[in-house]
Amino acid sequence: MSDTSVLARKWRPRNFAQLAGQEHVVRALTNALTQNRLHHAYLFTGTRGVGKTTIARIFAKSLNCLTGITATPCGVCSACVEIDSGRFVDLIELDAASNTQVDSMRELLESALYAPTNARFKVYIIDEVHMLSKSAFNAMLKTLEEPPPHVKFILATTDPQKIPVTVLSRCLQFNLKQLPQNLIAMHLGHVLEQEKIEFEPGALNLVARAAQGSMRDALSLMDQAIAFSSGRVEEEAMRSMLGAIDQGYLFGLLQALQQKDGAALIGIADDMAMRSIAFESALQELASILHRIALVQSVPQAISDDEPGRASLLELASAFTPEDIQLFYQIAIHGCAEIDLAPDEYAGFTMTLLRMLAFSPSRDVQPAVPAGMQPVRIAQAETSQPVGASMDEAAPDWIGLMGRLKVQGMAQQLAKHCVLESFSGDHLVLRLAEENKHLQTRMATDNLQAALKNHFGRPIRLTIVLGKVTSATPAKIELQNQQEKQDQANSSIAEDEFVKDAEAVFGASLVPGSIKPVQ
Repeated sequence: MSDTSVLARKWRPRNFAQLAGQEHVVRALTNALTQNRLHHAYLFTGTRGVGKTTIARIFAKSLNCLTGITATPCGVCSACVEIDSGRFVDLIELDAASNTQVDSMRELLESALYAPTNARFKVYIIDEVHMLSKSAFNAMLKTLEEPPPHVKFILATTDPQKIPVTVLSRCLQFNLKQLPQNLIAMHLGHVLEQEKIEFEPGALNLVARAAQGSMRDALSLMDQAIAFSSGRVEEEAMRSMLGAIDQGYLFGLLQALQQKDGAALIGIADDMAMRSIAFESALQELASILHRIALVQSVPQAISDDEPGRASLLELASAFTPEDIQLFYQIAIHGCAEIDLAPDEYAGFTMTLLRMLAFSPSRDVQPAVPAGMQPVRIAQAETSQPVGASMDEAAPDWIGLMGRLKVQGMAQQLAKHCVLESFSGDHLVLRLAEENKHLQTRMATDNLQAALKNHFGRPIRLTIVLGKVTSATPAKIELQNQQEKQDQANSSIAEDEFVKDAEAVFGASLVPGSIKPVQ
């Protein structure tokens, strides 16, 4: 979304105190300005609309305010006013997305050699810097290596992984976070109060959720909301404008699942169809609710007291086990991915609900088994039998077998965290550590058994026992291999002659976590 909306322009922060969120960045920059410990290049990373260029402009004012270098620019001197209005000759902003070539960068860097026209520092703000070409980055690197004392570079990007490590190592990097929904809603409320526009709190929550962590997007959406609702921002109007789902439907679906009431499930789906509700969006919102239920179950304090639908979340969190919620979440996510393959959205949506119902664990009644099929026996009791005690000499190597099994997703994760206990005849026994028992879902076990059947060409009876695992699982070996590759990559870069020269001559240092092994 563009930042050209009325509210986004009018309410753009002019100083650090007006910023909503990003306290960790503000604190670091404030300390640097107060102590006059300034670097020549800064890199702000983060998703769109979280304040990268806004903070860059405030920082430029802090550097050039006529009152002196300060964390609290006055906002009224000629430098502050001209920066706010975009007329400050020594603040040069470049959009790298539309100026990717080396000629643009060389022209900009040549101008950096000249002293500021009427300022303390010449400040260059380069937005979406990751879009620059390789040759443009090389040209920039020469200036970053020996920067003129009167120049400050402020780089901004949504994709820091595409920036060469040689450039990253010469910048102070700050990662701006997506703003939490409650903070966005609170700020929107403040803005509307100042604008003397009436609103319903539920409407602000809907807009804040749709903004996905971006304050700029939230203000742009609020502009649309004011026009859409003829001056009063109401929840029902916002649902219509945003295509938002009434969460009452989704809570009703989960209650029907808890009661194992298939007729109620389909009845709610039919009601949603009559109201022309987008089923793909409904599945995404259902997955979001399941995520919040899982948070309530595991980290209750992660859900604030003013969370919309908090009472329903608490009720459902106590009605389902964590395993239920994890299973439903996985099915909802797969349903979102597969809905385009369904005959129509209604079929894809209802099939996803019926899949949840079919795989919902029954703790009171044994599931019906069609004639000719044997149920998989899952041993839940912990056993003290040592690993490999009943291993057949004919047993396959489990790690090698894992590499040949056509299995993925949760079934693959289950297999990776097991060790082979025994394999006799058509009965294969795996051992799973107690701390990984959440991987032992019915769907994952069934898929793993099916993969074993396909591999051996005959039915395989699978048993998984919970117990202490002392030997290395495929997952542990995979992690060890990854760590070895990472260590080799770290050593290779550290011993590189160019890197050593850069460290010795320029005082450069490697950015932790920036080295990735070649796959």
